[in-house]
Amino acid sequence: MKVLGAVLVSLLIPVASAAGRRALKADRPKECQSCAGWNVAHEPFRIFGNTYYVGVAGLSSVLVASDRGLILLDGGLPQSAPLIDANIRRLGFRTEDIRLIVNSHAHFDHAGGIAALQRVSGAIVAASASGARAIEGGEPPADDPQYAFGREANRFPSVKRVKVVADGETLRVGTLAVTAHLTPGHTPGSTTWTWRSCEGARCLEIVYADSLNPVSAPGFRFTGDAAHFSIIESFRRSISTVGNLPCDILLAVHPSFAGMEDKLKRRREQPGSEPFVDPKACRTYAADAAKRLDQRIAEEEKPPAPQRE
Repeated sequence: MKVLGAVLVSLLIPVASAAGRRALKADRPKECQSCAGWNVAHEPFRIFGNTYYVGVAGLSSVLVASDRGLILLDGGLPQSAPLIDANIRRLGFRTEDIRLIVNSHAHFDHAGGIAALQRVSGAIVAASASGARAIEGGEPPADDPQYAFGREANRFPSVKRVKVVADGETLRVGTLAVTAHLTPGHTPGSTTWTWRSCEGARCLEIVYADSLNPVSAPGFRFTGDAAHFSIIESFRRSISTVGNLPCDILLAVHPSFAGMEDKLKRRREQPGSEPFVDPKACRTYAADAAKRLDQRIAEEEKPPAPQRE
C-alpha cells in the first residue's frame, strides 16, 4: 500500500506554524434550502480513543489525533469552517496542527469548508482521483448524478494540488494510519475511510462511511440511458464494500445517517454504556442502502403512464 510518510509530514510542520499566526478566514457562505439547518453549531465530543466529532449538527467533520499532528475528515459547508475550527480548539487542539485533510465526496456540503481549513493549517488535502479533480475545480464533474443542478448550485471554494489516493491506499501522520476505500455511486469519487482508535490496550475499527444514497438531479438515471452508462454494478460493489469492512464504530457524512443524536442521548442517560460501539452497524447501513437503491431502480424501470388521447 502507498503511504504518506513521515518525510512529507515533517515538511508540513513549518507551513503549519506559519499558518497558525493567522486567524481562519471563511469563504463566502453557501446558500441552499438545507444549509441553515445543517450548519447549526454542535458541541464537540470524543467518540472513542483519539477520535472526536468536531462537525456541525447536520454535517460531519471528524478529528483524529496522532503523535505528529491531526487528521481531519471533511470540512462541511464554507460557513462550517469557523464552527469546526472553534470545536477543534474547544477540545484543546489547534487547527494549525492539522497535517492531513481527507474528503468523502466533493459536494459543497462536505468539501466546501476544506479550502479555509487548509489555508489556516497548511495541511495536505487528499481525495480519490475524481474527487481531487472536483475539489481542485470547485465543482462536481459532469458524470456526477447531481451535476445537472447547475454550476451555480454546485460550486464551492477550490483547493490547489489535491493528493490523489487509490483504493486501499493508506495515508499516515505519525503513528496514525487512515485507509481509503473507493465507494462510487452517490458521486463517482465517493470514498469511505477507516482507521483504528485505541483506549489503552483496547483498539476498535472505525469506519467513516460515505453516503450510499442514489440522489440525483432531474433526468439522471442510475440504470443508464442514451446519455449515461449504468452505474448500478459499481454502486452495488460500493454497498458491499461498506457492509464487509471491519467495523466496530460507524460514523457517517451526515450524522443522522448513523443515528448520532440517539447514541449521544443514550450515552448521557446510561453512564458507562457504549452506544457508538456496534459491530453490526456497517452491515445495517449497507443493507438499508441496498433497499434504497432497489427502490430507485424500480422507479427508473417503471413503465411510463399511458398518455390520454
